[in-house]
Amino acid sequence: MCLDDQILTLRDEHGSAIARYPVSTALNGAGEQDGSGCTPRGEHYIRAMIGAGLPPDTVFRARRPTGEIYSAELAAANPARDWILTRILWLCGLEPGKNRGAGVDTFRRFIYIHGTPDTEPMGLALSHGCIRMRNSDVVELFGCAHAGMPVTIR
Repeated sequence: MCLDDQILTLRDEHGSAIARYPVSTALNGAGEQDGSGCTPRGEHYIRAMIGAGLPPDTVFRARRPTGEIYSAELAAANPARDWILTRILWLCGLEPGKNRGAGVDTFRRFIYIHGTPDTEPMGLALSHGCIRMRNSDVVELFGCAHAGMPVTIR
């Protein structure tokens, strides 16, 4: 995952790129501090995968489906909501003192790769710290990913 390019690259077990997806990372840039609203860098892994089998545009709050399906009407009724849609790949840092542990813990900061409304631009850093993807892209990635899979953010 390259923050400068706003591109997530899926690689096979040999390191060869097999897919590239445009993403949107943190408006506040890169950083690891709790409360920073930044996207954490370094070595991570997928700790949990949430949303298997649910329809695209499923709305999540606190990693649980709300029973809502995202729509323009729902968005208009909730203009300030930070939408987490379709699938969640919850990340956990691997580097003590950098992205794991007190004050910098990616997992405790609830940093995810997740779907977002298709009206949101990709390729621009606009998130609250997470890595946002198009819903169709996050479904495809979710189908190729597994818990424990390494994720590098640079």
